[in-house]
Amino acid sequence: MKISEIFNIEKTQRELDFVDIDTDLDIPLFIDPYFLSMRSDPWSLDAHRTVESFFHYVIDLYDAGRKSDAKSLFQNLSEPNETCFGVSNGKPRGRGVGTDEAVEIFDNLVSSNALEHGLVSHLEDLAIFVENVGKDKISDLTTNVIRNHLIDYTKTQCELHGIPLTQNVPTGFFWDAVRKQWNNDYNKMLVIDGKVILLVPKSIVSYSYRYTHENYCRHFVLEFLRHEHIRLNSSLVKRRKLKSGKEKVWVIKEEIAKEEGAYQKNYLRDFTRKHPEIFKDFQQSAKKQVKPLSHEQLESEEDFNLEEFIDLLISRLQSIKTGRENATTYHRHILGIMEFIFYPNLTRPIMEQDIHDGRKRIDITFDNSAVKGFFHQLHASKDISSQYIFVECKNYGSEVANPELDQISGRFSPNRGKFGLLVCRTIDDMERFIARCADTYHDSRGTIIPLVDDDFIYMLNEVKKGRENPEEELLADRLRKIILR
Repeated sequence: MKISEIFNIEKTQRELDFVDIDTDLDIPLFIDPYFLSMRSDPWSLDAHRTVESFFHYVIDLYDAGRKSDAKSLFQNLSEPNETCFGVSNGKPRGRGVGTDEAVEIFDNLVSSNALEHGLVSHLEDLAIFVENVGKDKISDLTTNVIRNHLIDYTKTQCELHGIPLTQNVPTGFFWDAVRKQWNNDYNKMLVIDGKVILLVPKSIVSYSYRYTHENYCRHFVLEFLRHEHIRLNSSLVKRRKLKSGKEKVWVIKEEIAKEEGAYQKNYLRDFTRKHPEIFKDFQQSAKKQVKPLSHEQLESEEDFNLEEFIDLLISRLQSIKTGRENATTYHRHILGIMEFIFYPNLTRPIMEQDIHDGRKRIDITFDNSAVKGFFHQLHASKDISSQYIFVECKNYGSEVANPELDQISGRFSPNRGKFGLLVCRTIDDMERFIARCADTYHDSRGTIIPLVDDDFIYMLNEVKKGRENPEEELLADRLRKIILR
C-alpha cells in the first residue's frame, strides 16, 4: 500500500510533496546527486553541501596519502532500502550498494587512477569513470550520505499530514558535514510494520539518469571522433554521390565505438585526459537538461483522469464552510491545491512553522525552488528576498483587512524572505485591497499578494483546458499593480 493509503491522507501524488511510495515494492526512482547540485532551494543546497563534504574529504585524505582512512569512510555505507527506490524484484531490498560493494567502489576508484588524473571531483563523476558504478549505486551512496536530511524531511512531512512517528529509533549512519565523520543517532522516525521508512522530495528524484558514461560517450565523445574520422579520411568514412552532384560523407558512430571500445570506462578516462574540454561540454549540456519529474511522470495510476481530479479539487474547496472550526480543513485543502499548481517551483511545505522562538507562527512555508518564471524573478530581477515563500490562510466569513496584512508582514525578515501570499475565501474590493498591499510594499515592510477561492478555481480550470502555468500571469499582474501603484 502507498503511504497516502496507509494513513488515509486522501490526497493524490499531485497534492503531495514527497514520493508516495508503495512500502511493499521498489520503484525505479533514483536520487541524483548531479541533479541535487543544480537545485537552489534551501533543503537541496544543504543536502548537496553534505554530499560535497563527504566526497571532498575522501579526496583530501587520499591526496594526503591516507588511503586507508579514505577507504574506511566507505565501510559505514549500508543497503538503504528505507526509500523503497531501486530496481529490486518484489520487496525492497536495497540492491544498489552494501558495505562490501561500497568498499569495492573505492578500490575501483583507486585502481582507475581517476583521482590522480583529476577526472573525478564530485560523487556523480564516479558513474562516468569508475567501473561497476551506475545510477543505482550512486543513488544509494547519496542516500546514505544525506540520510539525516531525509530524516528531517520525513518528520516535517509526517507532521504536516498527521502521520504518527515512533520515538527513539536508530537512524543508521549519516554523514556529519561539520565534524567530517559518520554519526549514528536516535530520532523520531516513520516506522511501518516494523520497517523504517524515509520519505523523499519528489522534486529531487529521476527515472533516467542523464549524467552517465553512455550519454557522455554517445553524444560527445563519439561526436568528436566522428568529425575527426571525417577530417582524417579514415577507413570508416563512407561516401555517396548525390543526384545533385554533391558528395555525402558520413561515419557511423557505432562503428567508431566498436573499433575504439569507446563505451569502456578506461577508454573514456584516457580520452578525457586528452580532451578535457569535451567533458566540460557534456557537463554543461547535462546541467541544462536536468529538471524535476512532471506530475504525469510521477503518476502511477494508468486510469487517472485529470479533468475529474480538478473538478474534485474545486468541489471540495467550494464545500468547505467558513469559520474557525473548518480552518484546518481549508488550510490542508489549499495546501494540496498549491502543491498541484505551483510544483516544482514551490517545494517542501511546512504547516504552522514556529518563528521568533515560538512567539509567532506562519500557516505554511514553502521553499522557493524556482529556476525560472515568477518565483525565480522575485529575487533575480525584482530584488525581493524570497528564499522562503510565506502563506497565511484565512478561512474567514468576513473580509480580511489591515491586521491580516500586518500579521504576515511581521513574519518577514531579510534571511527568511519578504514575500508572502495571503489566501482567503473572498475579497469584495480587490483593487482596494491591492492598494493596501502596495502601501505595505512601498513602506518596505514586504511584498504580499492576495489570492482568493476564485483565483484558485480559475487556475485549476485553466490547467484543465491544457494551459501551462496559468499562475504566472495572474501573480505577475497582481505584483505589477502593487509595485507600480
